Amino acid sequence: MTVIPETRMKFKDTEFLRKLLIFTLIIGILSSVVAYFLPSRYLTPALPFLIFFFFSVTLIVHLILVRVSEKKTPAFINYFMLLTFGKLIFFLSIILIYALLNRKDTLPFILTFFLMYIFYTVFEVVLSMAHVNRKKEI
Repeated sequence: MTVIPETRMKFKDTEFLRKLLIFTLIIGILSSVVAYFLPSRYLTPALPFLIFFFFSVTLIVHLILVRVSEKKTPAFINYFMLLTFGKLIFFLSIILIYALLNRKDTLPFILTFFLMYIFYTVFEVVLSMAHVNRKKEI
């Protein structure tokens, strides 16, 4: 009986990873199109790294939240809030360190980071809500 929930969880992880990869590919293509039309002074050379960074953080945070929600603990909201706060502090630290080390690229980096943050946060919230709604139906 323990094999079924484990298999089901692995499938959900694979499904999320597939959607995240497709979303990241779309973001990469859109970024390339925008980069083609914008002047170079508005672009950050860190763009490919930001895409990989947000892909990785989104995947890790989602996997942690899924593991916590599978335990049916009432502390899920606390974990979610703590993880969200930690992620925000981590992101602000990244922005601050990059801005101090690369003063010429500060504005394009911050704007790009903000846009990536919005896109990936919306993606994460939509899929998390779908996961919660699916879990309620079961």
